[in-house]
Amino acid sequence: MPVLVEMGWGGLVQAPATITWTDITSRVDMVQGVTITRGASDELSETQPGAATLTLDNQDGALTPGNPNSPFSPFVRRNAPIRVSQAVMPVRTGAAPYPVSMLGDDFDAPRLNSSLWTNAYGGSGVAGGQARIPLTPGVGAGLQSAREWKLPGSSLCARLSTLPTANGSSVARANWTIDSQTNGTRIGFQHNAVAQTLRCISEVGFSDGASVDLPYSPIDHLWVRIRESVGTVYWETSGDGFGWTVRRTLATPGWASTDTLMVSMTTSRTGGTPDYIEWDYLGAQVRPRFYGVVNEFPVGWEGLYSSVTISATDLFKRLNRLPPLVSCLSEEIKALGPLAYYPLTEPTGATSAGDLSGTTAGPLSITQVGAGGTLDFGTAAGPASAPESLPTFTPVSATAGKCLTADMGQVYAAASAGQWNMQEAWFSTSTPGRVIFALVASADTMQIVWSLNGSGALQAETMQDGSTWQTATVTSGNLADGRLHHFAYDEITNQVWVDGVLKTSGFVQWMSGLRTLTVGAYAGARLWSGTIGHIALTATPSTPLGPTMATHYQAGTTAFAGERADARIARLAKYAGIGSVTVFGTTHDPIAGQGEGGSGVVAQMREVEATESGRLYAERDYYGLAYQSRDLRYNPDPGAEVFMIAYADLETADVQLADDDQKLCNQVRASRPGGATQLVTDPASIFAFGVYEQQLSILKTTDNSVADAASWIVSRYADPEPELREVPVEAYTMASYLDILDADISSYFTVYNLPSQATASELRVTVEGYTETIREKSHVIRFRTSASSADSVWVLDDPYYARLGSTSRLAY
Repeated sequence: MPVLVEMGWGGLVQAPATITWTDITSRVDMVQGVTITRGASDELSETQPGAATLTLDNQDGALTPGNPNSPFSPFVRRNAPIRVSQAVMPVRTGAAPYPVSMLGDDFDAPRLNSSLWTNAYGGSGVAGGQARIPLTPGVGAGLQSAREWKLPGSSLCARLSTLPTANGSSVARANWTIDSQTNGTRIGFQHNAVAQTLRCISEVGFSDGASVDLPYSPIDHLWVRIRESVGTVYWETSGDGFGWTVRRTLATPGWASTDTLMVSMTTSRTGGTPDYIEWDYLGAQVRPRFYGVVNEFPVGWEGLYSSVTISATDLFKRLNRLPPLVSCLSEEIKALGPLAYYPLTEPTGATSAGDLSGTTAGPLSITQVGAGGTLDFGTAAGPASAPESLPTFTPVSATAGKCLTADMGQVYAAASAGQWNMQEAWFSTSTPGRVIFALVASADTMQIVWSLNGSGALQAETMQDGSTWQTATVTSGNLADGRLHHFAYDEITNQVWVDGVLKTSGFVQWMSGLRTLTVGAYAGARLWSGTIGHIALTATPSTPLGPTMATHYQAGTTAFAGERADARIARLAKYAGIGSVTVFGTTHDPIAGQGEGGSGVVAQMREVEATESGRLYAERDYYGLAYQSRDLRYNPDPGAEVFMIAYADLETADVQLADDDQKLCNQVRASRPGGATQLVTDPASIFAFGVYEQQLSILKTTDNSVADAASWIVSRYADPEPELREVPVEAYTMASYLDILDADISSYFTVYNLPSQATASELRVTVEGYTETIREKSHVIRFRTSASSADSVWVLDDPYYARLGSTSRLAY
């Protein structure tokens, strides 16, 4: 029952594809064990950040932060990535030949299992909890199992713990194969230390002309697996032993279905110096339990014995540290990675405007043109969904007033020269014929001026040779109408969008090396009268960004009000730098806008979660988020539980059937932004128990949907049924151990053969969270649960769920 603890020394948890994991399991104090907490206390509470606690041996000082002699230096530091898995070894049952899935060895014994490994030669054996096969020049080495295995319908995996190096050899190979009864006929993997490849082989006479060679990756090919299913053999690799990628497929060879098979780990080396390969976790079924970062490495002593008791937190630690979000519009612009972004939202009295791209673009400073005029920050309304104010440009005339200028620096100029330019801005005016902004290269040869012509239409004036101007007019109509407008320009496609609509294609000259930005004027003339804001300048090597920039009009006007809840969660995750969210369920209602910002990304996600009665949590096997819609829990299929467990198999001292008013709610006062406040009640419950009210403020888009959400709460909790709120299980002793490990948030299982005093002989419960402690030959999981019946919804003509108000309620 090996626990597997790995550290990603030097890696970044936000870049999991670049982490090389180091196994530190041998350092774990299994007497104290590993404790992991996950999920929520009940279905009415928010999920909490997942946490893990474990004690590690530090007798050699390797886990002392700042120790230059540590093999992990200088990466023993806070926020180091960590992951914890449970590797369940198979048990052999029945009579030979056995499915190869029953072959398992964690190599933790002090010597080889001689009944399992009937042939060990060339110095092969176990060392440090791994199978070690030497690569000695001119000497073959290997381990061979007893010939008692069969492949159809089963699989076998192993972990490459230590790899050999070329060491001056012309040949240095290590094979992991399943062998037929004919010498040299086999399938498996071959690691070539000289070529640095991993070969998927199906050999006859030690040869395979159609083998598949993979450039070896210690990240992607840490685990290897051979699997047979319905007449096909699969060669698969994995970075964690849980998620697998198919690398080769082949029709199952005849011998693999008829022969009694042997498993071999062999090596060979020609020339060079000796080395070895180490294999581990042969046949293990891996189940991830935790993925996150270490909070600190506190070194402690008991006498002269040193240990480090670490705590770790999942990705919610990183999310909770992020600064408050700014407006939806600004977040959308920042998500594109602009090289210069000037929101122009400075407060009243400011004399310059800063760049928020995080690059070296210089600030915009107020520049006087002629005499008179004003430029006042914080005085004009910005886009409707963005709360920040914009500056007001008030010139005396077209040639007298104030504008803004900036030297955006060499970084932007170089990007502009070597990539495609993307530009966007918001503006309003009642005066046509004025300039929004102009960009000029250092030598003044390349220039682009965005302005409104005499009729108020948007136009681009460009120069490439220092003397010849070209003017291209956008079919925008009159934009000098006093209202805020947005335009976006994509140099790759030569397209312009106005207020989110594509207006013109293929008309502007290519620009290069742009550096100086002037806002509200060009060459001391055509001074802008009105407002300008959210100027974003981006450069991209190949990807058109125009369609994305065009959506910034919607971001600024509605903050995407009306988009589905799953899309909103994904959008917020993008702001946090998380590439994707795993979505479970299909019911995703429209969500009101969240344009104003001011709160953290987690707080805004929680608003969506609460609005939809959903579930948001961190994944336990990788750096990612999961979001469940409420319908995922509707009417779980009878007999499709993750597992079933008898009451007698529980840690029975802690089992309670709760029946109190902790969850009782018979009156909800509900509201939404800009909508009505409504009251939903259950008179019978109020008469019986008194008023139990809940205040509900949610991001619905209609009053009816608010009423539905309130009715859903009242129908579920006006008179809650007795329920099991905690189910403690000693999972290690159970035949369904793997099934129990698969249980996660919103999974359900049944406890049966309950004592006669219970309300029923069996109760189905939904997992809300759990706390587990993994020790040597013990794995206690204390599931925090709720009654699955609370999520039963009405189904027409269903023999069980058609009884509205009895066994079910109207779905929400």
